[in-house]
Amino acid sequence: MEKMEKENQKQPGFIMCVCTGKCPGFAKMDIWDFINQVRVELPVEYGFIHPQLCEEDGDRFLADFLKAHRKVVIGGCAPNMQKKLFRDAFADAGLDINKDLIPLDIREMTTQEAVDKVEKALEELEELEGAE
Repeated sequence: MEKMEKENQKQPGFIMCVCTGKCPGFAKMDIWDFINQVRVELPVEYGFIHPQLCEEDGDRFLADFLKAHRKVVIGGCAPNMQKKLFRDAFADAGLDINKDLIPLDIREMTTQEAVDKVEKALEELEELEGAE
């Protein structure tokens, strides 16, 4: 059991931000099928949906949730926007946003396209960490 917990700590978490659920950028995607495929089929510690991480409650959530030494993959809007919006929360948690956040733009994708993008990012992360 302890070994499993340690292995899980090495896996990144996955948060999907759906921009209130009304963003037309997610119209082609079944967000529930997507998040279930990510959390069950891909090597992540967890996967869940937050309605709008860029709002004040999103800031409070990230302040409470982020932990040092754990990478987080966020699927949502443009990566540069994610870094701008979440840099303070990551810094406050002792995380380096350029190393600990894997921001993915999954708008305008079908469910399978988005799952494939997350899977590829996780594979690249695993290869990068394996090389260290």
